[in-house]
Amino acid sequence: MSAALHDPALAGPLYQQLADQYRRAIASGSLGPGSRMPSVRVLMARHQVSLSTALQACRSLESEGLLEARPRLGYFVQRGRARGLPPAREPRIGPPDPARYVGIHERISGLLARGLSSPVSVNLAGAVAHPSLYPTRALALHGQRLLRQPEQLAVPPPADGYGPLREGLARMALEAQMVLRPDELLVTHGATEALALALRAVTRPGDVVAVESPSYFGVLQILEAQGLRALEIPTSPATGLSVEALARAVRAEPALRAVVVVPNLQNPLGALMPDEAKQALLQLAQAHDLALIEDGSYAPLTDAPQRALKSWDREGRVIHCASMHKILAPGLRLGWMSAGRWQDRVRMLKYAQSRPNELLGQAMVAGFLAAGQMPRHLRELRRRLAPQRLQMAEALAAELPEGTRLTLPAGGLALWVELPSGLSSLRLFDAALREGLRLSPGAMFSNDERFDGFLRINCGQPMEPAQRDAVRTLGRLCRQQLDAA
Repeated sequence: MSAALHDPALAGPLYQQLADQYRRAIASGSLGPGSRMPSVRVLMARHQVSLSTALQACRSLESEGLLEARPRLGYFVQRGRARGLPPAREPRIGPPDPARYVGIHERISGLLARGLSSPVSVNLAGAVAHPSLYPTRALALHGQRLLRQPEQLAVPPPADGYGPLREGLARMALEAQMVLRPDELLVTHGATEALALALRAVTRPGDVVAVESPSYFGVLQILEAQGLRALEIPTSPATGLSVEALARAVRAEPALRAVVVVPNLQNPLGALMPDEAKQALLQLAQAHDLALIEDGSYAPLTDAPQRALKSWDREGRVIHCASMHKILAPGLRLGWMSAGRWQDRVRMLKYAQSRPNELLGQAMVAGFLAAGQMPRHLRELRRRLAPQRLQMAEALAAELPEGTRLTLPAGGLALWVELPSGLSSLRLFDAALREGLRLSPGAMFSNDERFDGFLRINCGQPMEPAQRDAVRTLGRLCRQQLDAA
């Protein structure tokens, strides 16, 4: 464990920096369940911090559920039941299996419509944080400053996006080791539009696109809407897209044109691709002239900073898409992209499809970034999400039947839960709606029903009594389904 701490002006109070180091050690397994935390005296000597700083760091980790204090013995890494659950199983690497996604748009739309039209008291679907975790007041103040100069609203916004926002986004990209000029960025209506523009720029109807399996259902909808065929590539809950399986697919499918990938906090798995795998993926794409479409929407929520796939790109082959929707302001639908060699085509498609984004939301976020408020907000958001993930995992471990599996991700807003054999997420979805509970069934994340035995569970909400009651209800519904089998 390194003794060096960052400049407090850049990384927050010293106790938070110290807590961050040990939070990463716990997440990586360097400090395993039940192991003893270095004593307060050791922390003081190792990191050259005061007694108060060392105590605050330990108490912060204890409040997150990562440590437990034992009288006269010190702090220990929590053993919680969730840590005893076996991880979700790794995918089977078999021959390529092209899927045409015929009717998937209708199937997903039907599930979404049923969920939205049913009254629910608790929503375990989606992947979004509680409103209290977003800096709405600070953003509103920046918006008010713009409204004091209303003449700006009488001028059409720039086609590529508000200049100060693109400057702020370029600075923010440095955290993922991407060096991008502001003029290389295009502001979009969320990451969904960015992904749609990227796919339209690099493919023609009938082309094949490789996707992770399971994959975010929004990508599957875009593919079908654009008349594209999809090739599902096995994806690990721990290490993400299988580059080995993709290499086999490239050899077997000559019509493959692009790969859509979420290297950091994959949706729905929460996986992190190792840097070696990211570089291998880029090398494979270079060798076979494939476009890589990288979704980085969740990356800022990782417990430790992660490198973007595009940071290694020297040919303009990676189209990086991202969003403020999950990390800053769900109500703004504000995204951005850097399209490399396809930037001019994407710019033209954006103008033809939706024209520039409105100015107010862009200016609000630009002011927030310029004021240096984003790093502090993200640190606090990650700090508050960490115990919520652990508490939700503990609740699921306590209430769901034996045989449940999950891999606790190193960040993010959701858990990917493998249900015991014999359970159907689609049947649970309908049964839960009748109980006022909304779920995200695993069957939404693939063309076939290979993931019907999985659920994506939102853990962006605080674990209040209503959330715990909902998990108990889910456990009861699981047992009823097993009893009826």
